[in-house]
Amino acid sequence: MRGARKRLCSALIVAYGLFSLYAAYTVFLRPRRPSAPRPSHRDRRGPRACKSVVFIQTNAFGFLDNVALGNEEWNPWEGDEKNELVASQQRYEASLKMIKNARSHLEQASLRVQIWGKAAIGLYLWQHIFEGHLEPADVTAQWREGSQKAGKTYFSFITGPAVIPGYFSVEAENVVLVLNGREAAKIAYATQWLHYAQKLTQTRKIRRVAVVMLGNEQCSNEWIQPYLKRNGGFVNLLFVTYDYTLVNEEDIFQWPLGVATYRNFPVVEPSWSMLHDPRPYLCNFLGTVYMNSSRETLMEILKHDGFNKLCWIAAREQWQPQETNESFKSYQDALLQSDLTLCPVGINTECYRIYEACSYGSLPVVEDVMTPGGCGNSSVFHSAPLQLLKTTGAPFIFINNWKELPALLEKEKKKSLQDKIERRKKLIDWYQNFKASMRQKFINTLESSFLSSDKG
Repeated sequence: MRGARKRLCSALIVAYGLFSLYAAYTVFLRPRRPSAPRPSHRDRRGPRACKSVVFIQTNAFGFLDNVALGNEEWNPWEGDEKNELVASQQRYEASLKMIKNARSHLEQASLRVQIWGKAAIGLYLWQHIFEGHLEPADVTAQWREGSQKAGKTYFSFITGPAVIPGYFSVEAENVVLVLNGREAAKIAYATQWLHYAQKLTQTRKIRRVAVVMLGNEQCSNEWIQPYLKRNGGFVNLLFVTYDYTLVNEEDIFQWPLGVATYRNFPVVEPSWSMLHDPRPYLCNFLGTVYMNSSRETLMEILKHDGFNKLCWIAAREQWQPQETNESFKSYQDALLQSDLTLCPVGINTECYRIYEACSYGSLPVVEDVMTPGGCGNSSVFHSAPLQLLKTTGAPFIFINNWKELPALLEKEKKKSLQDKIERRKKLIDWYQNFKASMRQKFINTLESSFLSSDKG
């Protein structure tokens, strides 16, 4: 709260100073318009009678003071000047209102949480699930930030290369740290941030920490375990992607993979044409075909039955972390112009493609097969894989073998446009509700855990 008061006082002082300078400039330094010619005192109508006028000036706060002055000549620009000063006062009052609103949000919030976005999945959390904005909008900016009040909590979000341990202001006692734990190099970087957060808890600069983590695709997340409070660490809550077996809905929660924000996949707003226009392709698949994988089987089936001519297919042999502008546009066009998006398993069954297809109303056809590794059933979820999506009623098509695809596509060819429109609406509605439910679950979990620890 001390930091919030300092910022509020600073804002009020800055506002006070700006409007005081503006008022002084308006009264003393602003160039005057040339005065209108005055009638001669020897005018045939005789001497002009002096009249009392009102001289308009501002006080130190930018408000209007009325001072009656006798024996002053009439000012033909008095009306314009008065309007300008009234407008200045209105701008001051609007700024003051904005500051008061910000203060009101802080006062009404029972909890203040600062989110440190040090992995791309943080952008999915903030921009797609929280529907929050970031300033500046430039995705290449070194520092980006945003804030909003949700539930009983006031959230602030910071991200960018300039967010470095020890070189930014820690503005809340509660922190959500967004990390990437997919591979060794990312884990080493994530560990640095955890050590920094741990020092802050030891010095009581922050009190509670939650982690949102892009987990390993084979669910090899043992490295994070010692940091959890249940194991003697300091991390109160963990939200982790993929079907991690230790998910218990108490302090470890499954989190959606989401879209590829590291490739700047946008927040897509549904349009009338997206929902109602006929789409020229039955299905699409643009991606890497790994050797000896089910993706090879998929490609063979599409070619054998000639469906590759009815679907938008673009296969490559090697995964590319970054897209060119051309390839990215091609991928988005394929999603927008296809009724179905084929989602074969990769290293993990859950992939960005599933969520990106939902964004454009292209129904995911998901290969319902658990990939090798440590992912699987948990103490809470017993329907693997894609436990999180299944338990929230995802309206996808799940298949166990791509040999089922030809019959599915034949059936798809016979569907009416109206049926497809209704299906698109259902898919997009589900996805919007899914994101809203994840947002509410995240907020409720933080408030339940952090506020209860305050009472304790």
